Amino acid sequence: MQVTETLNEGLKRGYEIKLTAAELDAKVNEKLAEAQPEIEMKGFRKGKVPMALLKKQFGQRILGEAMQESIDGAMSQHFEDTGHRPALQPEVKMTNEDWKEGDDVLVALNYEALPEIPETDLSGIVLEKLVVKASDADVDEALGNLAASAQDFADRDEGAAAESGDQVVIDFLGKVDGEAFDGGAADDYPLVLGSNSFIPGFEDQLVGAVAGTDVNVEVSFPEEYQAPHLAGKAAVFECKIKAVKAPKAAELDDELAKKFGAEDLAQLKSQVAERLEAEYAGAARAVLKRSLLDKLDDLVSFDLPASLVDAEAHQIAHQLWHEENPDVHGHDHPSIEPSEDHLKLGQRRVRLGLFLADLGHKNEVEVTDAEMTQAVMNQARQYPGQERQFFEFIQQNQQMQQQLRAPIFEDKVVDYIFELAQVSEKEVSKDELQEAVKALEEE
Repeated sequence: MQVTETLNEGLKRGYEIKLTAAELDAKVNEKLAEAQPEIEMKGFRKGKVPMALLKKQFGQRILGEAMQESIDGAMSQHFEDTGHRPALQPEVKMTNEDWKEGDDVLVALNYEALPEIPETDLSGIVLEKLVVKASDADVDEALGNLAASAQDFADRDEGAAAESGDQVVIDFLGKVDGEAFDGGAADDYPLVLGSNSFIPGFEDQLVGAVAGTDVNVEVSFPEEYQAPHLAGKAAVFECKIKAVKAPKAAELDDELAKKFGAEDLAQLKSQVAERLEAEYAGAARAVLKRSLLDKLDDLVSFDLPASLVDAEAHQIAHQLWHEENPDVHGHDHPSIEPSEDHLKLGQRRVRLGLFLADLGHKNEVEVTDAEMTQAVMNQARQYPGQERQFFEFIQQNQQMQQQLRAPIFEDKVVDYIFELAQVSEKEVSKDELQEAVKALEEE
């Protein structure tokens, strides 16, 4: 097997692999010899079929397999000898397309190698971490939101008309073609107007209703209604309005605290403050991480594989195009060419991605099984009732596993850099942190 270099330009590499006819023939004979002990043929005992007959019978079938194994082996040996890591899947092409048995096999191997990542002194990086303490006003605002979410309802004045957002307590009886139907009746049902918990049009007709009156609600069941015998049918619901109640925020007291799992209001306040500060810390970390990546982008420099940059730029352009055209869900749209800005962003992402991956590898940063399990559980919560199927899907899908592992790995490498860098803290207000986060989103 001969491997001859044909291209060495930046990170681009090209080689010609020559598999001689004699080497290929030897490989075929080797595979036949391996199989010979198990082969039976009429007129011969098991394992005693002559090699010449085996070659005549099975040689053509094994030839392609032997050729592929030989080329794959040569490529593996090449990458082991050179230490090259292809940026993308190498291009492998047989160049003597008029090949016939007895000829040498010529294969062109082309790829871009990943660059050598230079050692970088990270101890000189200076960063500022924003710190926000939960103020009493922030805690009071959050408690107010909790109280609103735990709202109760209080009777409106006698004769007051129901408004959207009010709760009406009703008895109702539904009829189709004058006949009552199963599941179409209830007593003392508390219905919040505007909640869309009933079929379309029902709640709208109760706006303006007054306690002590009767209202006939005329609606049609949707064509796709879950009960086929009612789908698309016109119906009349005879409603007795028993009470009209306005929403009322819960009182900020120990009883409210117990609804949210706290012993008393003081403990709830403490929990709310901790949650707020955890949220602030998460936002501050995002700002700190962006600051670090900006500094790394200026600090590290090496050749980038053009193929990776081009692929990243096209992905960025494609994603942004879909964000600007949300009505287009498929990919049957005109080709989207990346702009100069897309290319610059692609270069940054590839440079930082390669640097962080190399740094993590050299310093043995790993994503643990426990961290992966937690990541899968977090994703599974988005599919209530289908958690097991989601777990099984992830277990069988290497690409999805990598998509979950990659951000965890990146964050752990970023944390490793934080430990080496000079990080000082600066206490700021919530508004100042929000401005810093907003600046990230606008970049």
